[in-house]
Amino acid sequence: MAQQPQIQAVQPQTRYIKGDFVLFRNVERFWLGKPGHTFVGRVERSWTHVDTGKVLYDLTELGSLSYRAGIDPDYMRPLSAADAMHDIDTAPLGEPDTGAMTPAAVAWLRQHLVQDSSTLPVRR
Repeated sequence: MAQQPQIQAVQPQTRYIKGDFVLFRNVERFWLGKPGHTFVGRVERSWTHVDTGKVLYDLTELGSLSYRAGIDPDYMRPLSAADAMHDIDTAPLGEPDTGAMTPAAVAWLRQHLVQDSSTLPVRR
């Protein structure tokens, strides 16, 4: 009987740089069912652990501005600008009811109305 090759899922290695936004999960809090296990953070620096040789990251938690050191990248995921801006990019600008828009889209429109109303499309 021929042995079939085993397939293993390999997580792609992601390198983060200072200023990147990431989603981080505190795995201990997660497995214990404790609240506050996942947060959005900003990468402050990366460094290599002397004993393991693994690259670790220091993050600032955006909700509380707490500094978290030695974060394992296996429990981090990148947050892309496209995801952060999706609600604005897909805002229903043709809707007469601004309640149909997300708060971020409304805030963006208000900011541009105040700054320079000549850049907005002419209302029909």
